[in-house]
Amino acid sequence: MSMKLIQGDCLEVMKALPDNSVDLTVTSPPYDNLRTYNGYVFDFEGIAKELFRVTKEGGVVVWVVGDATINGSETGTSFKQALYFKEIGFNLHDTMIYEKKNFAPYDPKCNRYYQGFEFMFVFSKGKPKTCNYINEKCKNFGKGAGGYSRSASGELREDRKHKNKDLKIKEYKIKANIWGYSNNTRNGHPAPFPEKLAHDHIISWSSEGDTVLDPMMGSGTTGKVARILNRKFIGIEISTEYFDIATRRIEDTDPLFQAVGL
Repeated sequence: MSMKLIQGDCLEVMKALPDNSVDLTVTSPPYDNLRTYNGYVFDFEGIAKELFRVTKEGGVVVWVVGDATINGSETGTSFKQALYFKEIGFNLHDTMIYEKKNFAPYDPKCNRYYQGFEFMFVFSKGKPKTCNYINEKCKNFGKGAGGYSRSASGELREDRKHKNKDLKIKEYKIKANIWGYSNNTRNGHPAPFPEKLAHDHIISWSSEGDTVLDPMMGSGTTGKVARILNRKFIGIEISTEYFDIATRRIEDTDPLFQAVGL
C-alpha cells in the first residue's frame, strides 16, 4: 500500500496535493503555547482551508486538540478552531473526548481539577461516506428493554418501541463518544497520541485502500497505524528531528515506504 512521507511545511506541501484526494485526516496540531515544536510557525487558518480543499466529498478530518491555561483562564482556542472549520464549509459531525487514563498530575497548589481529556473534533465534508462504528458489549445484555422518555411538555411516557415486553437488550451497542486511552509511548516526540486512538478513528471513518493524511505527522503514529490497516498514507512533517523519528517507525512497519525531501 502506498506510503508517502514528505519533509516540509505542511501548508506548502498540501498546496501541491490534488483537490478532493484525501478520504481521512487524523492529526493533532500544536496547542497554544503548550508545545513549542522546535519553534516552527503554525498557520491554522491556512491549514484548515487546505484541508477542506483536499478532502473528498464525504471525507472526514479528526482534529485532536486541547487548550492552554494563561493568566488563570483557558484559551478556548479549540472551540475557536472548531467554529472556523464550520465557517469554511465543514460540518462538525461529532465532538468527541479523548480521556487520558494516565494524565500527569498538576502542582498540588493548583486551584483547578486535573486536565484529564482533550477534544477530538470530527469534521466532515458533507455527510460522512464511511461510518464503521465500533461496538461494545452491553452490561445488561438479555434483560428486558423497557424504557421511558419525556414528551415536550415534560410528561413521562413509555417508549412506543419498548411496549413489547418480550423485547430484550441486545448483546452489543455502538460505543459512546468518550474514548479512554492510556498512553505510554516514548519516542522522542513531546506529544504523541496513542496508537489505539489512531486505530479507532481510521477504522471508523475509512475503508481499506482509502487515503489517510496527517499534515503534522510528528512521530508518525497515524502513518504506522494506517499501514497496519491497509490504507494509503501521506505524512507531512516540518521538523527534521520528528521526520526522522516517523520515518524509522513507519519503516519498521512498512519497508516499502517512499520518503521525499522538500
